[in-house]
Amino acid sequence: MEISLRNKSALVTGGTTGIGFAAAQTLVEAGARVMITGQNAERVQAAATRLGSPAIGIVADNRSVEAIAAVARQARERFGRLDILVANAGVTWSARIEEVSEADFDAQMAINFKGSFFAIQKCLPLMDRGGSVVLTSSCLDAKGVPAMAVYSASKAAVRSLVRTLAAELAPRGIRVNSVAPGPIDTPIYDKIGLSSADADRLRDEEARATVMKRMGQPEEVGRAILFLASDAAAYVTGADLRVDGGWTDI
Repeated sequence: MEISLRNKSALVTGGTTGIGFAAAQTLVEAGARVMITGQNAERVQAAATRLGSPAIGIVADNRSVEAIAAVARQARERFGRLDILVANAGVTWSARIEEVSEADFDAQMAINFKGSFFAIQKCLPLMDRGGSVVLTSSCLDAKGVPAMAVYSASKAAVRSLVRTLAAELAPRGIRVNSVAPGPIDTPIYDKIGLSSADADRLRDEEARATVMKRMGQPEEVGRAILFLASDAAAYVTGADLRVDGGWTDI
């Protein structure tokens, strides 16, 4: 089945690397006009260049409601409307409970949950019937992994938000779903404060823990996002689609 998003417009938050970039790329390849956001101006420009002419890069801090509102205004100016919102921006730091500072706690919650919540709120006026919201949750919302308490809690909040907003927005004809990645080979492993050797060791351990005995690729999550964003999933809302090689459920 070929999915076409011709004449559709989409916003992908956190779209410069990893899963976010892969999602933006799949949407562009399906014919959508895509706006991506990120905090680093150089990465935003590089990602937009790689995506090509249908893509627009915007520098924005997902922790700032004002910045999110500004992105929504730019989407209105550039596109007139939004058909698809992929609320993907997220971070993680690995730390046991005794090591978690208030600043680290607040930052993860602000980016992973608060940012997604307000991205939806600010973009809703741009969305009509048939619109689709896809959030990036995580398999860790259902697994107990040491040193991942804050990240896991933030993603459990995202999963809860999907259920609530799916019910709340159904009368407006807007679907809300999420993808729950498991071990995906993205730069996030190198950003959680581990040495290169420890990051590689973690990749290997998580790959072996899956039924498929390998890491997933960002493009595999991107294709799941494409499905949920498209009319191919017209009767799907409130779902959390696991893309984890069987890590969680088997």
